[in-house]
Amino acid sequence: MGWSVILTMKQITCIDLFCGAGGLTRGLLDAGIRVVRGIDLDLTAKETYERNNDDVEFVHADITKISPDDIMTDIDRRCGIVLAGCAPCQPFSTYAPKNVDDERRTLIRHIGYLVDKILPDYVLIENVPGFCDNNAHHASFLQILRDNRYFVDERVVDAKWYGVPQTRKRYILLASKHAEIKIPCGSDKYRTVRNAISHFPKIEAGPNDSPKVANHVSSKLSPNLMKRIMLTPLNGGSRRDTPKYLWTACHLNHTGHTDTYGRMRWDAPAPTLTCRCTSLSNGRFGHPQQHRAISAREAASIQSFDDNYVFYSNMSKNVTHIGNAVPPLMAKAFGQTIVAHASTTTTSLECNHMDSPQLQDIQKYEIEHGICVDMKKRIILQNCNTHSGP
Repeated sequence: MGWSVILTMKQITCIDLFCGAGGLTRGLLDAGIRVVRGIDLDLTAKETYERNNDDVEFVHADITKISPDDIMTDIDRRCGIVLAGCAPCQPFSTYAPKNVDDERRTLIRHIGYLVDKILPDYVLIENVPGFCDNNAHHASFLQILRDNRYFVDERVVDAKWYGVPQTRKRYILLASKHAEIKIPCGSDKYRTVRNAISHFPKIEAGPNDSPKVANHVSSKLSPNLMKRIMLTPLNGGSRRDTPKYLWTACHLNHTGHTDTYGRMRWDAPAPTLTCRCTSLSNGRFGHPQQHRAISAREAASIQSFDDNYVFYSNMSKNVTHIGNAVPPLMAKAFGQTIVAHASTTTTSLECNHMDSPQLQDIQKYEIEHGICVDMKKRIILQNCNTHSGP
């Protein structure tokens, strides 16, 4: 007679590569995943990251120089491991000039090296859609996953599908070592700019040393910019709606970039925020009603950060951290998918020729396969199909 023991992962633990100020970490924490540490080369993000994500360590390090052993320090391999990597998107962005020699294009290879050595239970990658366009580094990363027999789903999604009040298309890869996994589809009921920022108090353009709401400060405007925004129609007006004498010389004979100097619409998702999203000249970042660009706090809300998520660097750095972040609500949706997948994915251990599975066999299997067994709740004994009798 033989039996099978069904093993499921007891706890999910994550390491967040390129963590920045913590958008991905916050979303995964909210999904019920234990994030142990975030790793980033930008030390200005450390205070924001650690003060908003209790008990998560910020490691100031270069991903290309850190070892798998360093990443896995004090992590119990018997629990489910998520390796999340959201490398800088600028080398692949349509907003930036293409530079094939930009070293940041190769960072996915270093993530691949870590995946190959650590063999996490799950891999989560986020980047701009251009990340996978004719990119040999992307192809190399996929090959590493295939060589290690990961189940992979990859596609371009939009953050607004996951409750983020912003049109923000992103490439997502989700991989599992154990069974087929699918990126969640989200919803077609979108949140809007009004949902995100209408509750903030009115402010004027320019610096404020003691804002009533943390980070609720907008950029100072020159007299010409102030005149331009005052003449831009409320709730969605663009630079084309203003008198031509206010247009910049480069726009007089140029029909593109119509979003620059424009206002957001109250009842639509915001346009994609960038690391310059509080500047009128860099996109449709004008407030729908007030004569100013959106504040850093409003940008954070449009990125789906809670109002109590405070950014602790200077305004320029804060806006960079906000614009570069993975929206927490989108990250939460992917985290919930991982948690649900782990709770239903099982691995069978056959214990043939035994009246019941022996504890030492289970413990050995835990160590070999990185799976933690909850002895009270997660062991299910089943008759092996290849054996007869109770």
